[in-house]
Amino acid sequence: MAEPFAVAVVVRGYETDTQGHLNQAVYLQYAEHARWSLLQKAGIRQADLLERNVGPVALEVTVRYQRELRAGDEVEVTCAFVWGEGKTFRIEQTIRKTDGTVAAELSGVGGLMDLKQRRLVPDPREYFRELADAPEVFGL
Repeated sequence: MAEPFAVAVVVRGYETDTQGHLNQAVYLQYAEHARWSLLQKAGIRQADLLERNVGPVALEVTVRYQRELRAGDEVEVTCAFVWGEGKTFRIEQTIRKTDGTVAAELSGVGGLMDLKQRRLVPDPREYFRELADAPEVFGL
């Protein structure tokens, strides 16, 4: 399996809570940033999705917090799509400090919604293959 896509992020002071560590909700924002960065790397813009009347949706996300992050910490946020059959796919993500320490692991189920019918498309892989300049970024 190829290395997952990754994006660098620096923890900003205003993202921390009163204990001085990264607020739990911000881990989800970092993961979302990595997912949209992956789409961009594959050559898919948000406008491209809207032109096709589809949009990615998160159906389930589990976060396993393992180590705290503090302002100024540099992290890498990975993102790997895991394809199966049907309307959904898995997204596995890791937030890791530059020294290799895993701060959090996220596992989610996503889909691609038809924005007119408000239902998941039958095969999201086909949409991503068609839209992407570099479908290999998705593992396709």
